[in-house]
Amino acid sequence: MAITLVTGGGRGIGAATCLRLAAAGHDVAVGYQHDERAAARVVSEIEATGRRALAVRADIADGTQVRAMFDRVEAELGTLTGLVNNAGVASTIGPLTDLSEADLRRVVDVNVVGYILCAQQAARRMGRGGAIVNVSSVAATLGSPGEYVHYAAAKAAVEALTVGLSKELGPAGIRVNTVSPGVIHTEFHAGSGEPGRADRVGPAAPLGRGGQPDEVAAAIAWLLGDEASYVTGATLKVSGGR
Repeated sequence: MAITLVTGGGRGIGAATCLRLAAAGHDVAVGYQHDERAAARVVSEIEATGRRALAVRADIADGTQVRAMFDRVEAELGTLTGLVNNAGVASTIGPLTDLSEADLRRVVDVNVVGYILCAQQAARRMGRGGAIVNVSSVAATLGSPGEYVHYAAAKAAVEALTVGLSKELGPAGIRVNTVSPGVIHTEFHAGSGEPGRADRVGPAAPLGRGGQPDEVAAAIAWLLGDEASYVTGATLKVSGGR
């Protein structure tokens, strides 16, 4: 039985991933921090497919809350087989010289510390056949100059986490991979002060458009599935060619 926790599962790429995994036969824990109604909506849609679902609130930058989230998932759904480290935050677009320390620390706390805390809990609990997918960004290789260099640096750390952890957990039969989206049409961009950023930046990709959440979710679901059984330590770009 596949039981997968998706952090940031209430909206955008996370919500699309939850629904795609349910369609593939997973029971799904929908992690969220703020938007309880969105998470509840995803749970209802999953349950309508006949799969079990659970919404779990946690700030992933807080180790105590992360541990409690994993405890609850195990208690109510069973032993975890998959983790999608997807929850993420950015801050207002602008040059690095204008970045506040508070915004810097929040971006690093969620996108780096939070991912590590969740991966740590998953690694302690999973058995052979388990899989972790970390959601990065092509910002990790493009650098995002003039927009959010600190976010790009945090996502580069996520990709390094994947490389190291895949080698550490491989002997235990646990796979670790990254999906690296390009600009995707989600509410994420509102958090950086430009809700329409995907419309502005998307046409610059070789494919000439921004992506859709389900296009990223498809890659995540594949990496969690049996067809990717010999894939670990990889970064799969879903970026329209960027």
